[in-house]
Amino acid sequence: MRTLVLIATLIFTFSVYAQEDIAPQWSLKTETGETVSSTDFAGKPLVIHVWATWCPYCKKLQPGLDRLYKKYQPQGLEMIAISVREDEDATPQAVLDARGYDIKTLIKGESVAEEFNVAGTPTTIFIDKKGNIIAQTTSSDPDDPRLEQVFKYLVSR
Repeated sequence: MRTLVLIATLIFTFSVYAQEDIAPQWSLKTETGETVSSTDFAGKPLVIHVWATWCPYCKKLQPGLDRLYKKYQPQGLEMIAISVREDEDATPQAVLDARGYDIKTLIKGESVAEEFNVAGTPTTIFIDKKGNIIAQTTSSDPDDPRLEQVFKYLVSR
């Protein structure tokens, strides 16, 4: 029974795309009103962290994402956070800044999350230089070795 639970957890928390799906085009704003769009990342590997300020699992995952982002950013990796389902007075960028993470946050990302078929938070989406979604995970484990494997794969393609 434990083996079944473990296999189910692995399958449901980390989806690798056998056929690479092209990532949808999107455009969102930062808290300061700056527009950021998918075209800003053309030709670059991109990690999208879909999260919410009230999500304890997102908070748990963020140190691992930040560590891997800092490790692979010199190799051209980009990362953004997309905040979803927030109260009107929420300040997601300030929350990440206070936690010491240097990740640009886009707000009111529900429509983009829907385009990526995000069912909950946290969800991390991995897009290669060609704009293909290569993996998506709902794992909240900051030390999940599969995270680093995908980061490494992204910058090597």
